[in-house]
Amino acid sequence: MSQTAPPCPPGRALLAGKSVLITAAAGTGIGFATAKRCVEEGATVILSDQHERRLAEAADQLAPLMGRRPTTIPCDVTVEAQVQRMIDGAIADGGRLDVLVNNAGLGGTANLVDMTDEQWSRVLDVTLTATFRCTRAALRHMLPRRAGVIVNNASVLGWRAQAGQAHYAAAKAGVMALTRCAALEAAEAGVRVNAVAPSLALHRFLEKSAPKALLDELVTREAFGRAAEPWEVANVIVFLASDYSTYMTGEIVSVSSQHP
Repeated sequence: MSQTAPPCPPGRALLAGKSVLITAAAGTGIGFATAKRCVEEGATVILSDQHERRLAEAADQLAPLMGRRPTTIPCDVTVEAQVQRMIDGAIADGGRLDVLVNNAGLGGTANLVDMTDEQWSRVLDVTLTATFRCTRAALRHMLPRRAGVIVNNASVLGWRAQAGQAHYAAAKAGVMALTRCAALEAAEAGVRVNAVAPSLALHRFLEKSAPKALLDELVTREAFGRAAEPWEVANVIVFLASDYSTYMTGEIVSVSSQHP
């Protein structure tokens, strides 16, 4: 039986005074939901996305909540020079970067025997290699400061098989492994690196890019009989970014009601 999502809880200043950069923050998905929840929890957010029009719209929506228009930094996370400019711009915004949320990723559906090299490489570059690029750039700032948190967006497909998703699943499994290794290297400096692994969070752009029959079938696997709201994933990202998770690093937190 399908259940209705509960109301989103109010902010409790979990990120008060924190500077938070979120990639792929435009649109209606987990990135924008995370930005909104971070603002509601007292953070100063910096928004980045490749889509400049949607990025500007996201900043306009958040301006009344934050008290000023958030800084926006257009960035193609597959280009190293743009990634560095994004990190530098985020640091310049508030003098430091406390939290990086690596939300950028790219999906697609193709059976392995039909998948082209370009399809494979594009998904791996946006979803895994870009997470590496952004993490590396952020750590170069956080490690000398001996402070900072990185939260990566993985997926339950890093653990579970799904036909047509070999490239995406491999990339998300790579994000999980990257998270664990980066966390181990950063621990001595007190910098934490964790990840969330959502199962299914529905939003307008996902509904446009994935077949309705597939999404409907995936919903049936969820114990609550519904997909997650993007803010429900964002709340776990906020938790991992906050001081409520100071003993957690290298962890992959499933945000799912999915059963086998």
